[in-house]
Amino acid sequence: MRKITFLFLVMVSVMAYSQTNLQLHYDLGEGRNYFTSTIERFKPDAKGSTFFFVDMNYNATGPIEAYFEIARELKFWDGPLSAHIEYNGGLHAEAGASFQINNAYLLGATYSMNSKDFSKGLSLSAMYKNIQGNSSPHNFQLTGVWYMHLLNGKVSFTGFADFWKEKNAFMGTDYVFLSEPQLWYNLNKTLSVGGEVELAYNFAGVKGFNACPTLAVKCNL
Repeated sequence: MRKITFLFLVMVSVMAYSQTNLQLHYDLGEGRNYFTSTIERFKPDAKGSTFFFVDMNYNATGPIEAYFEIARELKFWDGPLSAHIEYNGGLHAEAGASFQINNAYLLGATYSMNSKDFSKGLSLSAMYKNIQGNSSPHNFQLTGVWYMHLLNGKVSFTGFADFWKEKNAFMGTDYVFLSEPQLWYNLNKTLSVGGEVELAYNFAGVKGFNACPTLAVKCNL
């Protein structure tokens, strides 16, 4: 669910509009079978753009996890390069397994490429990542984001891939990979149906590779 809308809209912010969307995913991954809601907000301005999103996971009795990201792209010049500053953090509060998702502060640069008609594009980001409370707080993150609109905009294929360094003594790992390709069928300008596949390595307490598909609806507010 994370950040795909943000970097896509950064790449086309020349169109200068704000957007908020709400997504509801049903997670079909092994041992999951829960709902995740995502609300995203993007707003460009004369000096760049601001984006935030909040993910919440729900079990049968209510919310069990919340995750928040807010990012600022700064650009006072022409060209494909922008400065990037970001904060991540959250909380897991399921009975018997409560913990914080450590604060993370990121600083770096984003390079964006688009086709002339903005039907497809790619952005690449390289960032320093400080993970507060980690035994090795000084890390890095590389992020790639893509989008592609097909069949006169009726189908959208979007996604991101993150690779970062984060020491995890419990699992005995040092590196994490996460990608969430999404496929949407756009019923109209407001409503889309589709889903994503979370492809992860050493992520969310699971050592090694894991794949978790979802079914979802998205509403542009």
